[in-house]
Amino acid sequence: MLKKILSFYTKYFAVWVILFGVAAYIWPNVFIALEKGMTWFFAETVERILPTPLRLEKGMNWFFALTMFGIGAVLQIEDLKRIVAKPIIVLIGSVAQFSIMPLGAFVLAKIFRLPPEIAVGLILTGSAPGAMASNVMSYIAKADTAYSVSLTTVSTLLCPLLTPGLTFLLARSRLEVPFMKMMISVIMMVVVPLFVGFGVRHYLREKVEKILPVFPAISVTFIIFICSLVIALNKPYLAQVTGIILSAGIVLNLYGMLAGYGVGSVFRMEIARRRTLSIEIGMQNAGLGTVLALKHFGEKAAMPAAIFVFICIITASLMAAFWQRTTPKEVRNGW
Repeated sequence: MLKKILSFYTKYFAVWVILFGVAAYIWPNVFIALEKGMTWFFAETVERILPTPLRLEKGMNWFFALTMFGIGAVLQIEDLKRIVAKPIIVLIGSVAQFSIMPLGAFVLAKIFRLPPEIAVGLILTGSAPGAMASNVMSYIAKADTAYSVSLTTVSTLLCPLLTPGLTFLLARSRLEVPFMKMMISVIMMVVVPLFVGFGVRHYLREKVEKILPVFPAISVTFIIFICSLVIALNKPYLAQVTGIILSAGIVLNLYGMLAGYGVGSVFRMEIARRRTLSIEIGMQNAGLGTVLALKHFGEKAAMPAAIFVFICIITASLMAAFWQRTTPKEVRNGW
């Protein structure tokens, strides 16, 4: 029974993001107070037992670290073996991921004449790795799910260097970009908890298998809260700039999905993998972008990332529902 409930909760991730986002806009103080309480909890309990290098500065950082821990606990050695088995198509997808979206965000920031903080936030969003939710969307869309998992894993492992590096290259003319601090933040919030989760799954396999549905639910919960909190913190600004950010975010998302499908077509990939690239590139890990923006650039810079979460989930859900009705002959959910 519990497994079915957790599966339902995780499957309808998009619905909860939207509902809690609306709630955060209506009752922002509730979410802000909850974040303060959880920050105090981590500072007073969890961090006391950790060595200094593993401590994170804010509750928000802990929320994202727990998200990545939950994702790491779902990964298996077979997922990493697939990357080695098909390195060329994974390389193509990874290069597309870290070129199409960052450059697109940079151009759109200029076209829409975005203020410096908003422009940096959009570029940071475009420079983020693929979203973990893309794996679920690929499965629903009858795309190549194994390919999606491999691309997401590789982009996540590369993001400590590429996400702050691309933001530095493309946005430093707008604001000062703390490359080293951002890289350390990503390592502590993404790589370390991801591998801790992976290690827990690997070494405690029998025990973890019994409670495996809990880990995706953990990740979903904290991503929902991160997005909701950003909306709560930015309520005074939303009425002023939402139209501009929304337009830029929608264009960036649609451009990413179209370009991703186009890359698959150019390299004559199967239709299933074209669908995967479309979803994978169009959906960014905007939750990570949100946390990094809040930490290094301020609340306004986090707005494009927070809104992009809603945009990419809605468009990917619609596309997945459409593609689900058509099954090409070569569609596979494996290699």
